[in-house]
Amino acid sequence: MNSISVNSILNAIVPISRFNKGEASKIFDEVNAGGVKIVVKNNKPTCVLITPKKYEEMLETIENYYLFMSVEERMKTATQSDFISQDQLLKNLNINRDELEDVEVDIE
Repeated sequence: MNSISVNSILNAIVPISRFNKGEASKIFDEVNAGGVKIVVKNNKPTCVLITPKKYEEMLETIENYYLFMSVEERMKTATQSDFISQDQLLKNLNINRDELEDVEVDIE
């Protein structure tokens, strides 16, 4: 995760007047280089510009958080009978352990 400093925040601020002066393309290049820009209008933040990659990362983080919280909630009320072994799961799904050896997993 990137560290946040006063200097990085100040460098991320973009007055809306720069858009009005036709500098949108330059601002978008700055977003691609720095990852984020905070657009201000009348000295108030109006929007945050981020790269599509950063946006996807944020959505994935939020999704993972909700999944984690869901699991945490389920674990609070789970009983031993709610769990099955890996061997039982494979048997229920008619999967042989040898078949798993040939499966390719994409880990990012």
